Amino acid sequence: MKLQQMKFLCTVVDSGFNITEAAAALFTSQPGVSKQIRALESELGVEILVRSGNRIIGTTEAGTEIVAAARRVLVDAKQLEEVAREFTNREGGRLVVATTHLHARFPLLPVITAFSKKHASVQMRLLQCPPEEIEARVVAGEADIGVTTGSDSLAAQCVALNAYPLHRCLIAPRGHPVLKHKRPTLKDIARYPLIMYDPHFSSGKSVQDAFDKAGIVPNVVLSAIDADVIKAYVAGRLGIAVLQSLAYDPRVDTEIAAVNVDHLFPGSHTKLILNRAKYMRQYTFDFIHMLAPAWTQAKVKAVLAGG
Repeated sequence: MKLQQMKFLCTVVDSGFNITEAAAALFTSQPGVSKQIRALESELGVEILVRSGNRIIGTTEAGTEIVAAARRVLVDAKQLEEVAREFTNREGGRLVVATTHLHARFPLLPVITAFSKKHASVQMRLLQCPPEEIEARVVAGEADIGVTTGSDSLAAQCVALNAYPLHRCLIAPRGHPVLKHKRPTLKDIARYPLIMYDPHFSSGKSVQDAFDKAGIVPNVVLSAIDADVIKAYVAGRLGIAVLQSLAYDPRVDTEIAAVNVDHLFPGSHTKLILNRAKYMRQYTFDFIHMLAPAWTQAKVKAVLAGG
């Protein structure tokens, strides 16, 4: 078995079983891709792909497990390179963080700024993606760290570290009557047009769930996935909104004001998703500690080791 064969196989799967797209992504020919996968099947003695005429339509039962194992092997192979770089180029490198717009725009901004000054030779890359994709990026080895408020259910090779709590506030245009309530209720909020996070995001789902549980139907006039967009429409007096407190800055958001609503919604934490199999260089531990000071290198290593 060769790493090239496993890479070709995973690329075919990721291309929706389109050999033409896979060959283009791999900078090789279609026959070359097919030949390598056939060779892998022959060596393993089992069919990996389901074929219908000249088309590939999926993976066999065994193929599904083989693809998963191949992905792990490819991640492990990358780690060998990282270990070598740690000892040949201690300063230089690359750190990839997968996260949503909210975290990239607000809490990560000062951390990345400080990190880049401390590790000037490390290239930072932000992968902005929906919450449901973040863990997959970490599992595939495409990201070193995932920053998310997503689900607690993780792949076996991943761990989640609580980084910082998320508080919520109700924002409205300055002078809006809802701001007179020091502890607004869901009924108080539902009296006015509401702008919400898309319910596919945990921030939107938790707010919608609270209204559903109380049997209250809010007047949702707009849903969005971007805190800056939500604030802009609140400032434009289209409605009010429930937002993470970290996205509101009274020094900048001068057209709107906020009141705390933590009492209305369940508490949550931002989490750092790490892959146990991925080798972590010293600067990665530094980044984690800068973002979540409670997590020292020793503590992170203990969790990764199963402690």
